[in-house]
Amino acid sequence: MIETWWYQLLGGFTRAAPPEITGVELLIMVIAAALLSLPRATWRYFGLFTTIVHELGHAFAALMTGRVLKGITLTMDHAGTTTTIGRPGWRSAWSGFWGYPTPAALGAALTWAGVNGWGPAALSTGALILLAALAFIRNAGGVLILLVTVSLSMVLVLAVPEELTGHVVVALGLALLVGSVRDLGKVLAVHLRRRRELQSSDAYLLYRSTGVPSPVWLLLFAAVIAGSLVAAWISLSGEMGPGIA
Repeated sequence: MIETWWYQLLGGFTRAAPPEITGVELLIMVIAAALLSLPRATWRYFGLFTTIVHELGHAFAALMTGRVLKGITLTMDHAGTTTTIGRPGWRSAWSGFWGYPTPAALGAALTWAGVNGWGPAALSTGALILLAALAFIRNAGGVLILLVTVSLSMVLVLAVPEELTGHVVVALGLALLVGSVRDLGKVLAVHLRRRRELQSSDAYLLYRSTGVPSPVWLLLFAAVIAGSLVAAWISLSGEMGPGIA
């Protein structure tokens, strides 16, 4: 099975025919995305995936600036920590910023990939990134969370026919976009109502390290998330991606 998965994973780096997504199907996808992120029962589990993406956003941003990734921790209460070392200053701020916006940016990218026929490549790339991330997890709970996520990615690569991959990738992108909005609401609530939890806010930590007020960082988070929503809508409306009926 592992060998089959590996060959199918590598074979996924091709372009498929763009999917034909009807308005009814798109509505169903949006409702499904909302059902994953809005009810507490489902968010308890799907929120773990957005946390993984959040922490990987910090990690990739740090690596982009030459910082060294020391490790990532994940817990079942949706908390996570990415530890990097390197020169302080803008590099640290850059890596600290790309947490909350990353699920939205990835959601927009997946939506574009799905409608343009790059769904198989998106699934293969995601599976490889999750596999590589296992090397950097530093707690047992995090290993368990990521192993389950890797297993689910393996199922998608193995079980989803090529002609349906675009639909699945678009649905996943929309789910991440809705999840990013929920996470933004959560961090806003920390600053407005639950200030005893400020140490859990990236915006507060960025304020402490740069002196730039937390509201500025929150506005920047919101701007990237809003831009990602617009980009996804452009892809789905057919202006940048074909196949929407």
